[in-house]
Amino acid sequence: MKELLMRKAEMDDENSGLPRGDMLQDLDRLPLEMNVHVGFPGNCREAMTFYQEVTGGQLEAMLSFGETPAAEGVPADWHDKIIHASVNIRGRRLMGADAMGDCYEAPQGAQIHLEYGNPEQAERVFRQLGEGGAVIMPFEETFWAQRFGMTRDRFGVQWMISCQTRSCL
Repeated sequence: MKELLMRKAEMDDENSGLPRGDMLQDLDRLPLEMNVHVGFPGNCREAMTFYQEVTGGQLEAMLSFGETPAAEGVPADWHDKIIHASVNIRGRRLMGADAMGDCYEAPQGAQIHLEYGNPEQAERVFRQLGEGGAVIMPFEETFWAQRFGMTRDRFGVQWMISCQTRSCL
């Protein structure tokens, strides 16, 4: 893989005038993965199960505090709460955990974006995520996408759902 990227960098460098070393240096700075982690006030199990059902992703992990050495440091009524959960959606992970008391902060200032090729599927996901939550922007045609909408789900997580995003990518 790195060899293919190096060859592409060489070809791009020949056309762009950029030194080959800059491209390789940028490549070395890239993380192996980028995932999203969301905190919950005690309902992570419900939320992550819901997200798996809505997206069709694979629930990779659902580990409770009681199943870990952390059990000694949390109240017994938190042993069934989630210390780590992960839903794999096409190689990207939506991760989550429950946070006790003052440690929990409601999600703010970020949205999770899902892109679909099929407008019916995108609308279905938008509707499902919005049930019990609030529509921020209706799911409709925009100048940048065949369909786009924003919603806050019943867990307080904000979502952006797109279908066939155009020139902005």
